[in-house]
Amino acid sequence: MPNRLAEQTSPYLLQHADNPVDWWPWGPAAFAEATARDVPVLLSVGYASCHWCHVMAHESFEDPDTAAIMNEYFVNVKVDREERPDVDAVYMDVTVALTGHGGWPMTVFLTPAGEPFFAGTYFPPAPRPGMSSFRQLLAAVTHAWRTRRDEVAASGADIARRIAAAALGSAGPPAGLTGDLLDTAVAKVARSFDPEHGGFGSAPKFPPSALLEMLLRHHARTGDAASLRMVTTTCERMARGGIYDQLAGGFARYSVDATWTVPHFEKMLYDNAQLLRVYLHLWRATGSPLAERVARETAAFLLRDLGTTEGGFASALDADTVVPAGPGSGGDESPGHNAGGHGAGGHSAEGATYVWTPAELVDVLGPADGAWAADVFGVTAAGTFEHGSSVLRLPADPDDPERFASVRERLARARAARPQPARDDKIVAAWNGLAIAALAEAGALLAEPAWVTAATSAATLLRDVHLVDGRLRRTSRHGRVGTNAGVLEDYGDVAEGLLALYQVTGDEQWLALAGDLLAVVRAHFAADDGGFHDTADDAERLLRRPRDPSDSPTPSGQSAVAGALLTYAALTASDEHRRAAEHVLEVLAPLLAANASFAGWAGAVGTALLAGPAEIAVVGRPDLERTARLTTSPGAVVVTSGPLARGRGTAGVYVCRGFVCERPVSTVEAVRDQLGVRLVLPATS
Repeated sequence: MPNRLAEQTSPYLLQHADNPVDWWPWGPAAFAEATARDVPVLLSVGYASCHWCHVMAHESFEDPDTAAIMNEYFVNVKVDREERPDVDAVYMDVTVALTGHGGWPMTVFLTPAGEPFFAGTYFPPAPRPGMSSFRQLLAAVTHAWRTRRDEVAASGADIARRIAAAALGSAGPPAGLTGDLLDTAVAKVARSFDPEHGGFGSAPKFPPSALLEMLLRHHARTGDAASLRMVTTTCERMARGGIYDQLAGGFARYSVDATWTVPHFEKMLYDNAQLLRVYLHLWRATGSPLAERVARETAAFLLRDLGTTEGGFASALDADTVVPAGPGSGGDESPGHNAGGHGAGGHSAEGATYVWTPAELVDVLGPADGAWAADVFGVTAAGTFEHGSSVLRLPADPDDPERFASVRERLARARAARPQPARDDKIVAAWNGLAIAALAEAGALLAEPAWVTAATSAATLLRDVHLVDGRLRRTSRHGRVGTNAGVLEDYGDVAEGLLALYQVTGDEQWLALAGDLLAVVRAHFAADDGGFHDTADDAERLLRRPRDPSDSPTPSGQSAVAGALLTYAALTASDEHRRAAEHVLEVLAPLLAANASFAGWAGAVGTALLAGPAEIAVVGRPDLERTARLTTSPGAVVVTSGPLARGRGTAGVYVCRGFVCERPVSTVEAVRDQLGVRLVLPATS
């Protein structure tokens, strides 16, 4: 029989609805049950596309004997970290503090009062060197709860006090954000740059989206060639590596090696939305054909593989593929994404959809094209992945584009007939905000109106479904909104997306809605130092009020809001919103100075602040609009209507900075000179 998770909207929770574990969703009812039964709470946190979450679920949570122990001695609570980032943040702090590391699945034992007394991550079904089995852990915790209750309770209370009293997440007292500080931050980042393979640091390597945006803007502000070189090298190596889907576009979550060869195969909306914007901006700065191709293919991936019937974008494609059991059963599987997760009747294999052997290439393409494709994509008998298979890479562009296009199309069609990874189809407000911004801007710059239409549909979904009584809800699924309140990143990223959409469409409802969301932020999320908390003042009370300033893997709520405030100020000439953005950046400046690798979007917004940002109104000259949008001026806003464009008597392009305007210009050459536009588009574009 399904357990209590069967009525939830989270695909991750629904994956566990048929477990023999008597799971509870997070909420007061679960803790009341623990109090009534006088047992600890077992908190398990993960997300739908998490590989090791699936492993532990199969090994332990699907095992009736293990489930019986859990049900007898604990109240078991399952949390989707993407649905409740506040709960995840608080108890991840506990896990890191107690063990020195964190990750998912996260396993935390709590008193009925919610106070943690033991934490860890993955536990295997049988003991391993240096690691207890999950059942051994359950037995040890049960024994401690029964025989050393006072000690356990005291430990939990002490941990709770320490977490509540922990620093609020800034790297020091507020400080002024200056050009020197940003220059120093970029210099520190450069020390960890890998000049051969791109990226920063060693394996594993994650796409450093926010950091690349900061470096692009730094290059635009200062002309620093090294910053642009770090971006171009990283983007090219990623685009040619296995982390990028060489057949259908889209980036995987990260590379397990330093060369971007073998990815962790899950594909996240937030990564691809941010990387679409990075490659778009790299193309805008350099005219790189590779950057343009990747931007176009990533946009196509978002619409094709993550688009939902409600008009939004799903959260992720799983790392694993469920390979059907039984001889020949794979050929009977219909293509498409399994939205439910990991069912019975097969086994879970990471990357099974995507990898190839030389023989498989020949089977699809024939001997000649199969051998040619193996050479082009780096597929060898030894392989780069498991069982002699290879992840497709593209070390260099082939010399026969038509043959390449044909080979890609045939391989993609054959791959679509394989079992496909599950899709986490919940809509997360923040990540849809990132997608709206990327698609609106890319649609305008690359002359793809369908992408602007898709961005508008997603914005409409957020307005009509996620906005409840003037406040954002974080998630929805199949048009049904969840109960979880939006957190700071939801407000910041959605406002950012709406402001980008307004600039492209001229529809002032999006400007007004962004202003409303920022008003909620300032009224309900404000902190005493000029920054913001991650949760509202009327949100559920946890051990502490979360406040994480780090930009990884998405912009932090604070830097996202700072960017939206600054853009809104530029679009409306609101000095009040500009000052609010400045205050947030002052709070983030110490982190930017100490470790810019985790403050990339804060650095990007700070660079825009120092650059103005430029306020560009195109009045009565639609032929100049796209040229104006090609400016690399950091954080520039471009409109054809609204507050910035009203009252302009003469047709032309008006450029203002800090409420001071230059003379209007009315030729392509003058616009390019005034805005520093490098890219020259064909006359027919």
